[in-house]
Amino acid sequence: MPNFNLRVYGILVNEQRQVLVSDELIRGGYFTKFPGGGLEFGEGTRECLAREFKEEMDLAVEVTEHIYTTDFFQLSAFRPDDQIISIYYFAKAMEPIRAPLRDKPFDFDEEQLRLYGERKEIETFRFLNWEDFSPEALTLPIDKLVAAMLKEKGIAALPF
Repeated sequence: MPNFNLRVYGILVNEQRQVLVSDELIRGGYFTKFPGGGLEFGEGTRECLAREFKEEMDLAVEVTEHIYTTDFFQLSAFRPDDQIISIYYFAKAMEPIRAPLRDKPFDFDEEQLRLYGERKEIETFRFLNWEDFSPEALTLPIDKLVAAMLKEKGIAALPF
């Protein structure tokens, strides 16, 4: 039976005008995407995003302006019976980032690679300079659309 899969993602831009992305290895596939994840029963979308940042980066964020909600059909890359609906917000770090940040894509350490054998899913984070940020820097179709929207609006439209 077909399902809806609600995903919530955050666009976090630092003071150096860099955009945070997550590099993930999931079931053998490499994905660069915005941080975030699945909505759990009983929580709102903003609560979901705050929880995801806390779980994935141990980072408290303020979820601010809504950016976009999917308005077209998108099939899940992982579950062929799921339709993806993604919701995007700006997020502001409320404390210094303590999670390790990488300089290059998919720069997993030995411990992460060991865990991948058990979980089949690992991730790292890095910032992209605004000049290097583009739809082509991301993997997922809806992320690409949001990246294009952000680039079209320009750096001046981003919250700092």
